[in-house]
Amino acid sequence: MTTREWDAATYDRVSGPQLRWGLAVLERLELAGDERVLDAGCGSGRVTEHLLERLPRGSVVALDASEAMLAEAGRRLAPHLDRVELVHADLGRPLPLATPVDAILSTAVFHWISDHDALFQHLAAVLRPGGRLVAQCGGAGNAASVLRAARRIGGFGEGQETFATPEATRRRLEAAGFVEVETWLHEEPTPFEAGEQVATFLRTVILGPHLQRLPPERHDAFVEAVAESLGPHPVIDYVRLNMLATRA
Repeated sequence: MTTREWDAATYDRVSGPQLRWGLAVLERLELAGDERVLDAGCGSGRVTEHLLERLPRGSVVALDASEAMLAEAGRRLAPHLDRVELVHADLGRPLPLATPVDAILSTAVFHWISDHDALFQHLAAVLRPGGRLVAQCGGAGNAASVLRAARRIGGFGEGQETFATPEATRRRLEAAGFVEVETWLHEEPTPFEAGEQVATFLRTVILGPHLQRLPPERHDAFVEAVAESLGPHPVIDYVRLNMLATRA
């Protein structure tokens, strides 16, 4: 996963779209209620909180590469920490879990990881045989209008995001040892208010890797210019890549 650090408190406040998508993905994960589930990239814990409601006799491994996100998740999940293991780890590397989990949930995370072949191998290594992976991230064409504007205004090339196709993702999952693989894209155009709302969202969620390339004194002007490029009624052209798979 990227070494980018997050403004976790602001992310928790503005991540309504990610929560909405995450709850829809969570509905696809069949649970008896006593499983141990890995939330792979838990962020500030908003979806994790709902996952715990589905596991009254189970537990969650809430894993993230961002220490700030884990701290925010720890605050949100404080009443449930007897059933939550907070793990600071990078999904791009082997995962430090001593025993396999029964299922893996991940939402709005995998596109921040450059090597998806390694990612799926690391997930397969900690998932018990027969366990389910249910995930969603940005897919091919995701936020294309925002990223075009960022490249044009910032004067740089491609970002760090990996927006894969369903076909490539299926091949990678199967190569990593998954079966019963289903992958597909769907569009999620997401409207925002012009001005502060869309600018804060862009700064916090989408433009972080691009801001790392610019000196701090250029950040505000860059974010404002990208926000203005979306017009008076901004809509971010999100495209989601969905995955269902079983560990062989």
